[in-house]
Amino acid sequence: MNLAQKYVDGLKKAYYKKGREKQWNNLEKVMHGADKEDMEKLRGLYPDIPDSLLQLLEIVDGTYWRKYGEEEAALYFLGSDLDAYPYYLLSARQMMDPEEDFREWGDYLINREFDDIPVDEGICDDFDKLCWLHFSDCMNNGGTSQLFIDFSPSAKGKRGQVVRYLHDPDELVIIADSFDAYLQMLMDGEYDFIKGDTR
Repeated sequence: MNLAQKYVDGLKKAYYKKGREKQWNNLEKVMHGADKEDMEKLRGLYPDIPDSLLQLLEIVDGTYWRKYGEEEAALYFLGSDLDAYPYYLLSARQMMDPEEDFREWGDYLINREFDDIPVDEGICDDFDKLCWLHFSDCMNNGGTSQLFIDFSPSAKGKRGQVVRYLHDPDELVIIADSFDAYLQMLMDGEYDFIKGDTR
């Protein structure tokens, strides 16, 4: 069993454990993997995309207001180091064509324009070299937090590291050395981003 399948199996169990099996079942009834053409385009844009992310997309092509046939799916699928914010998984198409590209608004963070905004030293400071894959938005449609795979780290970072952006207070933090390590972190935390209430 690959890591992605292991992650999804554990996520389903966590939803059931929290008494939210109806939400999971609604997604499971309609979900399918990404189109082969979309996957090939995504690989073309990001040749170093992790196998585990591709394998996730082969199981479910997004949970961020993702339309599957006539049904629209919106399910918290991921987490981060912030307990308060569960995250959606973007679809392959959303990853290729995000509504808001970090490159359009994040220059002040990469350029370290403000001394009081924390930016991890493993993140590069050359905006022209920036290569990030935006794969997840938090529960309030990404307005507070977004997750990226960083293919352009500084000398102190690691290619493929997972970066979390947080707004108000702003910060950029590396939360895992790789996407595999990121998924393992969520599993080790027993999917604690899934709550037993109806948020």
